[in-house]
Amino acid sequence: MLRIVTDTGSDIPYLNAAASGVEIVELGIQFEEFPYDFRNDTDFGVFYDNLTRSKKLPTTSQVTPGQYLDIFEDAMKKGDEVLVITLSGKLSGTYESAIIAQEMSGYGGITVIDSNSCTVTQRLLAEHAVKLRDEGQDRAAIAEVLERLKDRLGFAVMLDTLTYLKKGGRVPATMALLGEVLNMKPIVALLNGKPEPLGRARGIEAGKTALWRYFEESGHDPDWPVYFGYTKDRARGEAFMQETKAKYGLKDSRLFPVGGAIGTHAGPGAFAIGFVKK
Repeated sequence: MLRIVTDTGSDIPYLNAAASGVEIVELGIQFEEFPYDFRNDTDFGVFYDNLTRSKKLPTTSQVTPGQYLDIFEDAMKKGDEVLVITLSGKLSGTYESAIIAQEMSGYGGITVIDSNSCTVTQRLLAEHAVKLRDEGQDRAAIAEVLERLKDRLGFAVMLDTLTYLKKGGRVPATMALLGEVLNMKPIVALLNGKPEPLGRARGIEAGKTALWRYFEESGHDPDWPVYFGYTKDRARGEAFMQETKAKYGLKDSRLFPVGGAIGTHAGPGAFAIGFVKK
């Protein structure tokens, strides 16, 4: 049997993962008072409730080698193979942890792929791996497809606020205050596995336009679905998806909540688009 493993950076809730035969390893998210996880879509909303109430950002930690090693040793014992799809190695040490665990296990039936991505596009890779596995393709063939596919992924997000980047020390307090006064919305894309600023838009409508410009310039492959993400405000994410569907005649679009690995720094009110480039 081929076991597909990904981490909570993909924002696939445990219940969804279990239904499709995906195993999830957890990046730690710890508020001052308690740890947090994402069992189902409802938990995502609770996370943002806690985030807005908390004076400090929760701490986040990468998946440890031991978490992977438990899976690898169990697979070796049962004669299963394992395909691991990790959060971008430029965002977290989770990929490195998987490689360390692979070496520790001494088992040859493991392939580890750095997704160079996160949240909805990491999810797209994992779900495509499931599809190929269910069609009967083997580990090597699936890994080859994913290695090519990951370089064609496009992902961009509009942040509603700079507050959480300020709390995390990623932008100065004066810049965050000015951004709030001017209603500036940072636009960030994931390029070569790491976040890069695309600019700032004044207001939500301008933010949508900036994301559409990125989508157009990147060149969406219509044979693939377009994944949309949102932090806390599902109605805002749904509205953006529906407008994008109408604007570009999308045949397959899907909306998902974005969890704590990215949401800790993005904060509530953000929305994102993820797709495969031509």
